[in-house]
Amino acid sequence: MNPVPAEPMPAPSQVDLASCADEPIHTPGSIQPHGFLLFMDGEGRLEGWSTNAPASLLPVLQLGRPYAELPLPAASLELIAECAGALTEGECPPAMAAVALDGRDYDAIVHATAGRIVAEFETRMVPADEVALFAVKAHSSIERVRRQRSIDALLESAVRQVREFTGFDRVMAYRFRPDDSGDVVAEARREDLPAFRGQRYPAGDIPAQARRLYVLNTLRMIADIGYAPVPLLGARGAPALDMSFGVLRSVSPIHVEYLQNMGVQASMSVSIVINGRLWGLLACHHMTPKAVPYAIRMAADVLAQVLASTVQSIEARLDAELVERAARVRTDLVESLLVDEEPLDALARHADALLEATGAQAMVCLHNGKVLQHGPIERDVAETIAHALPADATEMLVRQDVKEWPQESQPLLGKWVGLLGLPFDPPGGGWCLLLRTEQIEHVSWAGRPEKSIGYGPLGARLTPRGSFDAWHETVLGLAHPWEPAVLANARLMLSELLRASNARRAQTESTRAQLLAMLGHDLRDPLNSINMAGTLLERGSGGGNQPTLGKRIQSSSNRMQRLIGQVLDMSRIDGGLGLGMLLEPLDLGVLVDDMVDEMRLAYPTIRYEYVNPGVTMVRADAGRMSQVLSNLLSNARHHGQVGHPIRVALKSEPGWATLEVANNGAPIAEDLAANLFNPFKRSSLHNPLNRSGMGLGLYIVATIVREHEGEIAYRHEGGQVVFSVRLPLAEMERAGPT
Repeated sequence: MNPVPAEPMPAPSQVDLASCADEPIHTPGSIQPHGFLLFMDGEGRLEGWSTNAPASLLPVLQLGRPYAELPLPAASLELIAECAGALTEGECPPAMAAVALDGRDYDAIVHATAGRIVAEFETRMVPADEVALFAVKAHSSIERVRRQRSIDALLESAVRQVREFTGFDRVMAYRFRPDDSGDVVAEARREDLPAFRGQRYPAGDIPAQARRLYVLNTLRMIADIGYAPVPLLGARGAPALDMSFGVLRSVSPIHVEYLQNMGVQASMSVSIVINGRLWGLLACHHMTPKAVPYAIRMAADVLAQVLASTVQSIEARLDAELVERAARVRTDLVESLLVDEEPLDALARHADALLEATGAQAMVCLHNGKVLQHGPIERDVAETIAHALPADATEMLVRQDVKEWPQESQPLLGKWVGLLGLPFDPPGGGWCLLLRTEQIEHVSWAGRPEKSIGYGPLGARLTPRGSFDAWHETVLGLAHPWEPAVLANARLMLSELLRASNARRAQTESTRAQLLAMLGHDLRDPLNSINMAGTLLERGSGGGNQPTLGKRIQSSSNRMQRLIGQVLDMSRIDGGLGLGMLLEPLDLGVLVDDMVDEMRLAYPTIRYEYVNPGVTMVRADAGRMSQVLSNLLSNARHHGQVGHPIRVALKSEPGWATLEVANNGAPIAEDLAANLFNPFKRSSLHNPLNRSGMGLGLYIVATIVREHEGEIAYRHEGGQVVFSVRLPLAEMERAGPT
């Protein structure tokens, strides 16, 4: 064989500001000196080696020589043969055997990547029986970690166990955030070392190419930060050796300087990879050089895999619980929207559940020009957010940065910068807006996040931070990002809300058509009566019945006026205009007294029981409150048992006035009670007890009460049907006598 001279393999050039992010750290062209390396082509012919190969091998190391001709230990030759025989698609997973060569103990690790077989011989300083003892301890540690039920407890246990069986001075659990920065969330350390727990490390501390390597090769060790790299030799022009899966791979000088700035002399990192994503790291540091045997490192790697599996299970359980909770909220909310007349009422009733299911801190809802707020958000901010929404939106709207809002609204948002917007009824301007506050968190960065620029003989280069004292930074204008599970559930919710709104709108249009038909029918009778009475009067044939004809005209006119008034009120409510309240101080006791006396005169056969409790001042629209009481008394008259009185009661309690109208009667069926305050109830159509009713009365009454910031409710108690109205007392009443 004519030997071909081996030459140094290509090595990366000096890292500078322009090339740092693209540094080819997987092909360093050198290894760490605590072992040596040989590499071969797919058929086992030698392609290169490290310059520190043992003296017994140097004379026979020739490019192109078959591996079987090398004086290597039998166990390592077997590993190479197995790898060459099992080579598929240029890859072969690592396999290890303990061997001895020239009187030294090695761990021989053989793997293949990119069609090349790599045999690494890592010096082992620890006797085999001691390694076995470590392995037993590691197995016990893995079992303890596996039993943890929460992610925090899992990571706390993991750092303690890894430090116990590896002996590192410090072991940290490092968890990544969506922006690729990360936090030290658990730590086990030597007592005299400063604590790093709670500090955040910027995304730039682990560049993209390093993150890729952490996913590919889940364990990396540096036995001595102060090492001198050992070059690799190979054929001239040969491609650089890919050491993505190597255990002796030399590391970036930037990373070496980074660790030196921390006072670290040896390190080991173990990746926590979930679904192909770098979820976190176990970072191990030692203040003096330290070599951990391969078998112990593999135990740490297995522990990290158990950790990843357990984290995945816990996250899956939490996600499942979130999905189940969100599904319940969706179901309940959609049912309410289909039943309730006012969508904002349904949303308000489920507000707390919506906030819990989405991790939001406040909610703002819009519909037909009305604004509902829930949570610690100011009214003016809620209106600012409403005005900052896009017109005619039909897709979910997500914001988490104040810069994502329209510029004119940014100064007015206060702390509410995170938005998850669901346009549940676009034709009616319906939005459900879930809000998160900006983090405004004091972040303890592990030194300044920016790396500094140093100047030397080779010009400017990027230098890692020289200080790891915590540097505090206030993060403003950013809300915690909306989690993928929350976004997925929100999309499902929006889809169901849109279906419910469309169903409501279709039902409303159908009912509106029915209303017009009813109105035409109900107006025909009084119009005929008026027309007939007018004809008789015109002909002068009324005779002595003129007073009766006059009463008939008056009665029919009043009935028409009531029907038309209800329709007009309905139109104002449906159009989002409200009923135009004029709230003024009003003695509710006097108004009730007058209305009851009027009813006694109009219906002398019905007994009304009412005792005026004295002055009860509220801020109200007298005309509209008369409409409320008139409707409740009319319902009691139509539906009450004959011969039993209608009872009216008015009382004051702290901050509130309560008006009750009661009549003897059977309880209202549950399915009907749920829709009492909705318009166009089927039970109201051609009701024999109230044939002229269209089902609008109680709906308008409830709207009037709401616009007075009050409450209306139904109950059945002591054989009586009771409707109660609560109104806020006027300020003078709340204050009491002076």
